[in-house]
Amino acid sequence: MRLIPKPPATKTAMVLFDELVDSGRAISKVLRAGIIPSKMEIMDKHSLIAVEEYASLGLPTDVEAILLIELDGHPLAIEEEMKRVADACLGANARNVRVAKNELEEQQLWQARKLVSPAIVKIKPTKISEDATVPRSKIPEMFQRLKEIREKYNVHLVVFGHAGDGNLHPNIIADQRDEEEMRRVELAVEEIFEAAVMLGGTLSGEHGIGLMKSPFMEMELGPDGLHMMKLIKYAWDPQNMLNPGKIFPEPGQRFELRHEQ
Repeated sequence: MRLIPKPPATKTAMVLFDELVDSGRAISKVLRAGIIPSKMEIMDKHSLIAVEEYASLGLPTDVEAILLIELDGHPLAIEEEMKRVADACLGANARNVRVAKNELEEQQLWQARKLVSPAIVKIKPTKISEDATVPRSKIPEMFQRLKEIREKYNVHLVVFGHAGDGNLHPNIIADQRDEEEMRRVELAVEEIFEAAVMLGGTLSGEHGIGLMKSPFMEMELGPDGLHMMKLIKYAWDPQNMLNPGKIFPEPGQRFELRHEQ
């Protein structure tokens, strides 16, 4: 751990897209341009609508997605970098790039991102929060798969998250009292896991595995990888006293859906 000086300046842009997949392409183009934003967050149309209904911030709701991109550093350097960010995003079919004029506008933009979670639980009471993570180059393909999964299972799937590192947060909003809906949600979540792994990603980039995802560990690690992890666990805990049953799937263990209220 080390302390570094606070950057002398920041600059934030909101980039509008008519297609979710184009926002994923823009992420890749910005990073390939050698620019490392201090923040790069995605909000899809459904999260924008939820936040706007929750707080009336004046967000655009006629787009499929926005990117919030913050640069920090020397004022002259980030001025030039923001021009390159805008060029990269417009080259990926962005509708518009709006750069905050002052610190107050920056704070308002980031407030919108902070309000996503409390806003979406107003829609339905059950929130299934995932953190499927894919390589940054695969973000456009993952966005396309999420669109297909939403339509296939007719679920209220909201996409937001840390776009700069591929750590996406596909959340599904549902009502646990509706058994038929929850079954569709389970199938949708399984396909989200499968899509992330197929694209070279991981089941979790932030939240961990837990009971819900343990049945899918072999799909990501393979039998040999899972066996090696069990050997390491056994070396430190030969009597299996430390959290038994909480790391590796038990024989016949099924997918167990967890959610927030």
